[in-house]
Amino acid sequence: MTLDDLRVFVAVCEAGNLSTVARSLSRSQPAVSQHVRRLEREIGLPLVERRPRGVVPTQAGLLLYQAAQGGIASLDAAVRRLGELRDGLGGSVKITTGGVTVRHFMPDAITAFRRRHPQVTLEFRSSHSARRCVELLHSGRVDLAWITIGRPLPGVTQRPVIDLPWVLVVPAGDPLAEKTSIAPADLAAIRYIDHPDNSASRQRLEEEFLRLGAGPPDRVGVADWDTAVLLAELGVGHAVLPALPRLTVDSDGPVRAVPIPDLAPITVGWAAREWNALSPFATEFAELVARELAG
Repeated sequence: MTLDDLRVFVAVCEAGNLSTVARSLSRSQPAVSQHVRRLEREIGLPLVERRPRGVVPTQAGLLLYQAAQGGIASLDAAVRRLGELRDGLGGSVKITTGGVTVRHFMPDAITAFRRRHPQVTLEFRSSHSARRCVELLHSGRVDLAWITIGRPLPGVTQRPVIDLPWVLVVPAGDPLAEKTSIAPADLAAIRYIDHPDNSASRQRLEEEFLRLGAGPPDRVGVADWDTAVLLAELGVGHAVLPALPRLTVDSDGPVRAVPIPDLAPITVGWAAREWNALSPFATEFAELVARELAG
């Protein structure tokens, strides 16, 4: 069993197609099959099941895939950090999160980190779903992911940081702006700006609407959190959002943020493959964000 065998096997499991892997690795399909067969001979179990439209891992194959994926990603990250040390570079911390969440959760921590470690590069990759964030973690392309905390994820450890209650953002002149809180009956009548497809906040919000018997209400479009606030200000619809740390709503401004106590809060925080395997800089940045948000 070689590292090359495992890399090819991981690629086969993720692509589900031998020809696709052969093209991406500039190899022949028989050569790709040979890597898989060599692993099967050594382990003594079938690792993939051949189907008309490709292959899928067997139960044994899935076990090997999960172990190999995490090990290869950790090895690649270590090699990258060793290369930075060899070349005299300060290092880097690679982070993935939603397109607008850096602005709401991390600006103070970024400023403080840059002041402490000007030689270290902070790299951010925008992702539109927690699933994509986790894929980037598994592949070793990022060190940390800032996600909505949910059910356990294979090969990933989650660390909750902050709970966010929900609020309804409405124009100041809207009758709902005069309320001290929004009840389920109020939600049933709103026309709201939905969250992006595949986002964890959208799924969680729809589950809460159904739990309360409030809909889901009528939708008037889809937008990220910041754009939803602007559209609410323009009277396009209502924005149902987590109470973001930097969601600034002045009492005399154009919009109001009214609490929705019956909606269960969402929890956001960090995810990583293995916390003990993170670089000291990545660990420090994650802890710095958590401390800043704790106030």
